[in-house]
Amino acid sequence: NWYPEPRPVALQHTLAAHYGVDAEQLLVTRGSSEAIDLLIRGFCRAGEDAVVIAPPTFGMYEVYAQLQGAAVRVVPLQRERGYALDVAGIAEGWRETDRIAFVCSPNNPTGNLLADSDLVELAEALQGRGCVALDAAYAEFAERDQTRMLLDRFDNVVVLRTLSKAMALAGVRCGVLLGPAAIVSLLGCILPPYSFPAPCAEAVARCLEPDNKSEWRRRVQLIRSERERLAAAIAPLPGIIRIWPSSANFILVELRDPARFVARARAAGILLRDFSWDPYLPGCVRITIGTPSQNDQLLNAVS
Repeated sequence: NWYPEPRPVALQHTLAAHYGVDAEQLLVTRGSSEAIDLLIRGFCRAGEDAVVIAPPTFGMYEVYAQLQGAAVRVVPLQRERGYALDVAGIAEGWRETDRIAFVCSPNNPTGNLLADSDLVELAEALQGRGCVALDAAYAEFAERDQTRMLLDRFDNVVVLRTLSKAMALAGVRCGVLLGPAAIVSLLGCILPPYSFPAPCAEAVARCLEPDNKSEWRRRVQLIRSERERLAAAIAPLPGIIRIWPSSANFILVELRDPARFVARARAAGILLRDFSWDPYLPGCVRITIGTPSQNDQLLNAVS
């Protein structure tokens, strides 16, 4: 009786109300990364099954697939269409051993929100054939939330959410998997008991109280406005090729000399993510949106 409940039931109901789903449609995980791991272990037989990824995207889909011994099939986003999802490439190449298609919207590191129509088309194409896992870690920063649009229509879609980004609770390690109750129940069988610490559950509950909720929503709005300000200020600088449109809390900048840009920022005490090594992201650097003063510090360094 000194142990907490095997599952954080109170937190589960609180988060279900927050995301607008039934409690049976939600599994609390240690960050959304654990949900990726659970999906692959739940659906993929080691050495037999595969997942499909759409790079450039979050690298942990491939890492967790490798840990499970699952194959990885790559269908790149279409750069010429603004890093749009290649629905036909995924659906027409789908094999009997393909189990999950991981898509990220807003995508990391490109920042673009995938088209609603593409997500619907993909879910329809894989109905009865496979699962679509939508990673919506950055949804709070976007102009619309695609979670309910998909969950209300499809039984082969799961959505991953996290409190690490918009709510600044990365250290708490709280994520959720949203989906059909049957999938949530299945993956709950894999998750060990007592996996979520009680102090972390208390911290999340406090964050979702009305006063605190209004505060992090205010901060999200500030990040959105700073995202537009920073992009507008960087765009006319020498050496900038383009600023890719973003619906996340970062912007992707394409440059003629990314190494020099990153070095100038570093000299001013600012670390940027240099993706110019990636063949899918030629000349690109990802800039996370900071506070107004931090953003000014970056502008002073690279201007």
